[in-house]
Amino acid sequence: MNCQSATENVFCELIADRQEDPIELAMLHSPVVRDLRRCLGSRNVLSAPSELEVYDCDGFTLQRHRPDAVVFPRDAAQVAQIVKACQRHAVSVVPRGAGTSLAGGCLPVGGGVVVMLTRMNRIVEIQVRDRMAVVEAGVANIRLNRALAGTGYHFAPDPSSQGASTIGGNVATNAGGPHTLKYGVTVNHVLGLEAVLGDGSIVQLGPVEDPAGLDLIGVLVGGEGTLAIVTKAWVRLTPDPQDYRTLRAVFNTLDDATRTVSRIIAAGIIPAAMELMDQAIISAIEEAFHFGFPLDAGAILIIEVDGPVAGLERQTEQIVEFCRGSGAREVLHAATPEERALLWKCRKSAAGALGRLSPSYFTQDGVVPRTRLPEIIRHILAIGKKYDVRIVNVAHAGDGNVHPVMLVDERDPQQVERAKAAGRELLEECIRCGGSITAEHGIGVEKIELMDRLFAEEDLRAMARVRQAFDPTGRLNPGKVLPPMYNLVAGLK
Repeated sequence: MNCQSATENVFCELIADRQEDPIELAMLHSPVVRDLRRCLGSRNVLSAPSELEVYDCDGFTLQRHRPDAVVFPRDAAQVAQIVKACQRHAVSVVPRGAGTSLAGGCLPVGGGVVVMLTRMNRIVEIQVRDRMAVVEAGVANIRLNRALAGTGYHFAPDPSSQGASTIGGNVATNAGGPHTLKYGVTVNHVLGLEAVLGDGSIVQLGPVEDPAGLDLIGVLVGGEGTLAIVTKAWVRLTPDPQDYRTLRAVFNTLDDATRTVSRIIAAGIIPAAMELMDQAIISAIEEAFHFGFPLDAGAILIIEVDGPVAGLERQTEQIVEFCRGSGAREVLHAATPEERALLWKCRKSAAGALGRLSPSYFTQDGVVPRTRLPEIIRHILAIGKKYDVRIVNVAHAGDGNVHPVMLVDERDPQQVERAKAAGRELLEECIRCGGSITAEHGIGVEKIELMDRLFAEEDLRAMARVRQAFDPTGRLNPGKVLPPMYNLVAGLK
């Protein structure tokens, strides 16, 4: 490098002293970083390579993509400034919440600027009379419910990552959780959105109970940040049920447990939740929490019914009958609210407990019709044997949503490749069973190659045209959801 000025001399000395890649160090002083610092202040912009490494992956995705910069806005106006700055410099923009994504939805594919929304974490207003709360995108799911304690209402979507995952992230992936069997996924609880579009303009949709015309809120929910960056949400509040009955049914086999799920639903009973855990998950949770799970059980179902007290006992009795008729060797009731809370804590901490079984792992997210649940579980076990990959199972079984977890050691490339192949095959099997490749985690980067198996070409082109309408330059979260041949670079018109 030929240094022509005092500034350039200092820059050359920095390169020599730090022993860094000159291209990486140049990013510290790139035009887009300077522009972003003018907008947000230096403290709110990260660009050093060592700082950026923290943002090159999400919670469980095996891929790594390092961003060019990470920024921390505090309101929609600053997000708009960021988007406009990135458009000026032809740089992509990747929104990110808590990073608990399981499909790579917040990975900066090809670099770009990661927009961290976690400082936008105000609960703006709780309107109990209107059954609505107004929250910024960075509010953690569980924090909203804690704020609602004592009001008689709650926010129903409860992903297992709710202790960390943000409302903005829930909206982006249309997240679900155990209780969505009865109450529905995130889109069923969003009344309005504030969002920043690809040109930096700020729009507000709703809040309304029944939108007139095109349901643009429904389009943005589940868009994974490829259509707009959601900065605020008006969410529906659900009345707390009068009472709960929470059961733990122990089975010798996974087949017995999955048959029970189908029989309960076929009888017209809609529990609030029906969660399945296999033997490996049970062992990991028991080691972590000492709840008293039987280590020789083939599977456990956690079943919860809620609602008016009148009728709950009869529903519970019917469920117990179905469990025992399908081979349950034991059905226990949570005797106290504390016991119920601990049981749900164990279930929602299952992913963290898996660290006791493997140095790393990744989770798939497929869905099948409930009646095909026994079949898909058998296929998952067979696929694990075929590829010599240990697969453990946890599932929102009541809605046919399976979360097979591939246990791998990332230090062994061959093991990782076998696990990826196993993951692909089990999702293909979900399609064959009449299901889908995602129920709540989204497509992200992990499942793009399967989109043309799930959708016809004309459907994918229609999705691409919707994306182009919201973000003509294609700079919002590129490399996600749609296969490369359907993006703007491919010349879609």
